[in-house]
Amino acid sequence: MAIRVDPSLMHELKDYGAAEIEKCFNCGNCTAICPLAEDDYPFPRDMIRYIQLGMKDRMAESLDPWLCYYCGDCSETCPKAAEPGETMMAARRWLTAKYDWTGLSQKLYTSNAWSIGALFVGALIVILLAFILQGPMITDHVALNTFADVHMMHIADLTLAAVLGVFLLSNLYRMYRLNFPRGDIPLYIFITEGWQLVLHTITQQRFSECEGGKRRWISHLILVFGYGTMFILIVVFLTWFQTDNIYPIYHPQRLIGYVAALAIIYGAGDALIGRINKKHQMHRYSHISDWLFPILLILLSVSGLMISFFRLSDLPMLTYYTYVGHLVVMMMLYICIGPMGKWSHLLYRPFAVYFQAVKEKAKEQKKVQTEAPVPVS
Repeated sequence: MAIRVDPSLMHELKDYGAAEIEKCFNCGNCTAICPLAEDDYPFPRDMIRYIQLGMKDRMAESLDPWLCYYCGDCSETCPKAAEPGETMMAARRWLTAKYDWTGLSQKLYTSNAWSIGALFVGALIVILLAFILQGPMITDHVALNTFADVHMMHIADLTLAAVLGVFLLSNLYRMYRLNFPRGDIPLYIFITEGWQLVLHTITQQRFSECEGGKRRWISHLILVFGYGTMFILIVVFLTWFQTDNIYPIYHPQRLIGYVAALAIIYGAGDALIGRINKKHQMHRYSHISDWLFPILLILLSVSGLMISFFRLSDLPMLTYYTYVGHLVVMMMLYICIGPMGKWSHLLYRPFAVYFQAVKEKAKEQKKVQTEAPVPVS
């Protein structure tokens, strides 16, 4: 089968954040030291080779970038300082753009102007809608559900979640088609390996297998727990969560919200501090999305806590304005880094591990069938 070569691929990856990739002479040290690399998945070496040789099709159908959790050992020990870990990070951004049929991922990842512009567009949309659709602003006490009708907001949340779901699932289907172009793997293998998808979606346990990755894995788990909990509260249980009733702090309506918000602040804050200090190899280089994601998550949680504080203090105007600000941050988060950006990695990573398991099981089954003795008549 002919392999299409694109000599501009290495320069294209630089637009996605690849650093010093041209220095690599393919010695293989990065793969030898990686605790997650396997015989069938010898990354980062093979991925760098694809990029240097311009093998765009091979790269597009590869799962390797998603199987890397960037412990940084490969970059720290690279004899040419070719930054293989950062190349894998850039490859994940490139693949995200490859899966995205809208083309927005490419714009957001390769243009800071597009990223900043998307933030302002999202903010403007929310502010205009709040101005048009807001209810009466009662000022002698807090009446949040009068200002922002909870049923209307619930419908808006469900609609936004549905739109995001359509984008994510359609992009995921493109990921599937790139990895299984012939569709010749039996359905039962996808079913029997389904537990891998559930396990790695919930735990992201491969993260813990990296050298020194235990603490980062726990921090990541805390962040995912907080974000997942908050997402469920807002999308599924908003009519219970957004209320004008004042409950004691131990009531689930407050306690769960506080725990989720603090978990997000801790996890996102840990990532942000790492990028500021640059003590770890994975934080030496930062794309704009690496800054926006934790910053917006922290702003989302802090604004949510402020709404609760202003409600309890019976400060109506501050409650209403902060609520609108909270919605602005939420829209910024989903428009700028939602299905087309870093947020989608939470879906692509576990599916990559799942697809890897399916491929290995299919290969194993084929080997068994090939080696099976032919019956003698």
